[in-house]
Amino acid sequence: MRFAKVLRAGTAGLSVVMCTTLAHGQSVARGVAELAGEIEALKRQLAEQRELLRQLREQLAPQAVPAPAERLARQRGTGPAAAAPLPGGQGEQSGGAAQPVQGGQAGQGGALAGEGVAAVGQAPQRDSRPPEVAPLFEAPGVLTPKGRFVLEPSYQFGYSSSNRVVLVGYTIIPALLIGLVDVREVKRNTMTAALAGRYGLTPRTELEVRIPYVYRSDSTVSREIFTGSAVDNVFSTSGRGVGDAELALRHQLNAGGPDRAYYVAGLRLKSRTGRDPFEVVTDCVQRCVGPNATGTGLPLDLPTGSGFYGLQPSLTWLYPSDPAVLFGSVSYLHNFQRSGVRRMVRNGEFEDLGTLKPGAVFGFNFGMGLALNEKTTLSLGYSHDSIGRTRQNGLPVPGSVRTQLGTLLMGFSYRYSDKRSLNVSVGAGLTRDTPDVTLSVRFPMSF
Repeated sequence: MRFAKVLRAGTAGLSVVMCTTLAHGQSVARGVAELAGEIEALKRQLAEQRELLRQLREQLAPQAVPAPAERLARQRGTGPAAAAPLPGGQGEQSGGAAQPVQGGQAGQGGALAGEGVAAVGQAPQRDSRPPEVAPLFEAPGVLTPKGRFVLEPSYQFGYSSSNRVVLVGYTIIPALLIGLVDVREVKRNTMTAALAGRYGLTPRTELEVRIPYVYRSDSTVSREIFTGSAVDNVFSTSGRGVGDAELALRHQLNAGGPDRAYYVAGLRLKSRTGRDPFEVVTDCVQRCVGPNATGTGLPLDLPTGSGFYGLQPSLTWLYPSDPAVLFGSVSYLHNFQRSGVRRMVRNGEFEDLGTLKPGAVFGFNFGMGLALNEKTTLSLGYSHDSIGRTRQNGLPVPGSVRTQLGTLLMGFSYRYSDKRSLNVSVGAGLTRDTPDVTLSVRFPMSF
């Protein structure tokens, strides 16, 4: 009996042990199966990574040292997108933000050189055009790319005020004048709306046509000369119409680059499509010159053009100096003489003036442009024009002197997109003959 009990107890314990061992074996089998599945997944991921690595190796190619213009674009944080010009030459900032490549160059067969990282893919095409700045002057700094067209509507407002005092008589003592005092105060407003179109003939050459529409108004406060009147008279006049159309051709002379200047040559032809000063009626009863002058001598309607053809060659330079761009230009405007000129006075008679030749204009300007971010630029500059004496029948016109015009300019440019931008500039006159203030707004659009 006791043996039977012992045998039964041993059998029961053995059964428990066998059940426990069997359950453990099943758990181990499930763990091994799960581990095998994970290993298969890792193998598939490894195969995918190997395929991707193979594709990258096939794309690796020896990379050349970036061109000077490309290095400049990378240093300025603009990248290859800087090649896309904004309309108006003048306002074509890039929208890219490419980072400079670190390390050395790629070796042959896509090998790495030293510890540097080689660039992957095809190197961007070199941009040989000058960097863009906010435009301050009439001529843009960046030319229109080949095959592209830029339409630029613009508006310009100018205001000037000047005083003139003329003493007609003689003095007995320095404090006593015997004669008349001619005092004039002139306030002038000029508004010009223009439409300009530029087309890229070649990658470095563009053609521009500009047609302005001018509105002018003058108010002169004076006392009529050669009279004893002590009352001030106000003489107001205005004029509006199409101004002098212009045709310009510009060509970039070199490729330039970092620490190398860009040079752009230009040639501008100014027509006389506007109403010239000799086509308006002058407020003179008999003559406007000589001892028998009567009347104000001022035009009853203001002209909208100069009345003379002009040809202006120019040379513009831009020098990148990160983070700024230095720029400037020199120009010479030659006015062609005009023969058989005469003007009509108030009583319907004509006064012969003979041959007239306006003085040539020598001009220069310079400034600095600074990119505030990828869409906004700011420019500061100075413009100066020296106008020669006008000649009549080969002799200088009495009272005609060389005139100096100096203007301090500040410009702002904002790029809405690669094809739209807004350019605003303000000028302050620094000499007495320069308009007191000039405001220009441009909205170039690229197509």
